[in-house]
Amino acid sequence: MNAYDELVDVIATGPAAERIIRFRASEENQRRVADLLEREKGDSLTPQETRELDRYLQLEHLVRLAKARAHLYLQQ
Repeated sequence: MNAYDELVDVIATGPAAERIIRFRASEENQRRVADLLEREKGDSLTPQETRELDRYLQLEHLVRLAKARAHLYLQQ
C-alpha cells in the first residue's frame, strides 16, 4: 500500500484525534522515503522519483498539520 492510500484509509474511516496523532507511515514507505532522500543528495533521482519524493514531502507536511490540529482539539 502506498503512502497516499495509507493516509486516505486513516481519513476515510473517520479517525478520532488520537488515531491521527498515532498515524505513522509503514516501514516500507519510510524506507522508500529514506532511500529517495539519500539518493537525492547525490543527484541520482530520475524525474519520476523526484516527483515521488515531492509527493511524500507534501504528505508529510499535511500529516504534521493534521497532528498539530488533533493535539489542539484534544486540549479543548
